[in-house]
Amino acid sequence: MATFDGWDPSQYNRFAAQREQPFWDLARLVRAVSSPAVVDLGCGDGRLTATLGETLGAAATLGVDSSPAMIDRARSHASESVRFELGDIGVWEEREAFDVVFANASMQWVPDHRAVMRRWAGSLRPGGQLAIQVPSNADHPAHLLAEELAREVLDDPPPDAVARNVLAPETYAELLDELGFHEQHVRLQVYVHRLSSSVDVVEWMKGTSLTRFKEPLGDVGWEHFVSVYRERLISRLGDRRPYLYPFKRILMWAQRS
Repeated sequence: MATFDGWDPSQYNRFAAQREQPFWDLARLVRAVSSPAVVDLGCGDGRLTATLGETLGAAATLGVDSSPAMIDRARSHASESVRFELGDIGVWEEREAFDVVFANASMQWVPDHRAVMRRWAGSLRPGGQLAIQVPSNADHPAHLLAEELAREVLDDPPPDAVARNVLAPETYAELLDELGFHEQHVRLQVYVHRLSSSVDVVEWMKGTSLTRFKEPLGDVGWEHFVSVYRERLISRLGDRRPYLYPFKRILMWAQRS
């Protein structure tokens, strides 16, 4: 049976420049090694995955994503050394197959990060590196309002993945140590996005967090939801032009002995 895919690559990429900044900050944490095998978990449309492989000098790069729409778009970036496949990153593992396991803004979508990171760590070869970035901004009004409105219109609304799944930075540091990573870097960083207006936050959310409401609401209900959400969010943030959108993210890197 076909599964619902709420992801729209074009909507997501409306803020490509802002979304790319933490991707490359994370990539810069990865140490150079000779011809590594690299996997990008939650690869999206594949454009950055292919460039990441080139930047790291990878002999082979694999991109994995659960969205058929994203993987369809990603295949245009495939080559002899870059391939893409549809898959659930929450259960993904390939024992000791990669030198770099990279996951930018994707792990927040899956639960039980302790188990997930254990599988990902087990997919590294000796000396392999784990690089992960997750949003940590569930306390921003854009997220809080989405939760409030969803409870008004749905009996059992899908939860906010960031609020439900993302752990504290210090918890990730402890977990990496438990997994045998004796060298690590974990930080909470506030990215300052200067958007043209506060209305742009609605468009940002439509490309990510709000996608979880598309299926339960249906087309008509979705359009109404976004309309009410826009009105209430602007009331809460103010109609500000430009708008400073502070966005907290956790970046973590670790290397096996």
